[in-house]
Amino acid sequence: MKENKKNRVYKVIMLVVLVAFLTFIITSISMYQYFNGTGEKILISSIGKGDDLASQLEKYRALIEKYYLGEIDNEKLKEGAIKGYIEGLGDEYSEYISKEDMKDYLEDATGNFVGVGIYMTKDTQSNRIMVLSPIKNSPAQKAGILPGDLIISVDGTEYSGDEMSVASSKIKGEVGSKVKIKILRETKELEFELTRENIKVNPVEGKVINNNIGYIKFSSFDDGTAEEFKNKFEELEKQGIKSLIIDLRNNGGGIVDEALQIADYATEKNSVLLYEIDKNQKEEIQKSKNDPIINMPIIILTNKNTASSSEILAGALKDLGKAKIVGTKTFGKGVIQQILTLPDGDGLKITAEEYLTPNKTKINKIGIEPDEVVEISEEMQNTLEIEESKDTQLQKAIELLK
Repeated sequence: MKENKKNRVYKVIMLVVLVAFLTFIITSISMYQYFNGTGEKILISSIGKGDDLASQLEKYRALIEKYYLGEIDNEKLKEGAIKGYIEGLGDEYSEYISKEDMKDYLEDATGNFVGVGIYMTKDTQSNRIMVLSPIKNSPAQKAGILPGDLIISVDGTEYSGDEMSVASSKIKGEVGSKVKIKILRETKELEFELTRENIKVNPVEGKVINNNIGYIKFSSFDDGTAEEFKNKFEELEKQGIKSLIIDLRNNGGGIVDEALQIADYATEKNSVLLYEIDKNQKEEIQKSKNDPIINMPIIILTNKNTASSSEILAGALKDLGKAKIVGTKTFGKGVIQQILTLPDGDGLKITAEEYLTPNKTKINKIGIEPDEVVEISEEMQNTLEIEESKDTQLQKAIELLK
């Protein structure tokens, strides 16, 4: 499956279920389908009648058939049972995916979206769905939705943080159709009616600041991001830049391979970039494959929403002495999920690996500490576009590069 770009295993970090649609589930994902040597799907055995769980379910099934007044939907019963079984793991990133949602999950992982343009994640404190960032020039940004907004309801139906996948499917729809989203901003409730559009996901933006400092920013690691990054860097290099700022603030992650490729651009060939460790403590080591094309001082900007693939890039360049980090501590998403496609079309997203930085530093639930801790003013924290002169983190980076 790793033979070519089309069929390679994508390792995607941090799902934010991107609606847009863009609800992008910021998470680590590897996508697999079970095949045998002939290309046929391998059947996954079902629970036998003698199994204790199966016996319990049969008892409840008998009681439902005997007493339940309403109509029984066997598919919904099955789906609910499987969903509850996976939720019993107590893992916030593992979940059952119905066959109806599988197509969207696979599209989300590669950056092909139609919708309103919202990166979102679960806010664990409030158990609400939180807007991580609207996509630039998307319907969400144009309407005034901001990072930190909490989504209360979609078309009048309320959703908790645990129901983010369901909410994302409701936010999606046909191009040109409308959706109403109610959000909570501090203590004020606001409602937005948005028209769904085809959205250009995550463009890599770049410019020259302070005469000779390159600045590159992007919101997630999608298919092709590394190539876009390289093109943007080479464009800035021709303009005479002597150093580089990579802005990973509010970047919730994406395809791991894309993050590793960007790290490759700035590190010596055969440098260790990442350790992936499974439940049996088996290590898979990811190394840079090429000589570096970026040979200048680098500063990476981070904040509390810098997660997953972003942490892989920041952690690799920090450990290898190729970049300094300025800002605040990152999110701390250091586990990788795999998406398994079952023969009936259903899917399972399950936490299968943990990743460590080149120095074998643990990130999960810890985050990466910056070299220079710089807070940003409270009034600016949830602002999508901050004026350069008021951006204390950016100004500190410029100061260090001078």
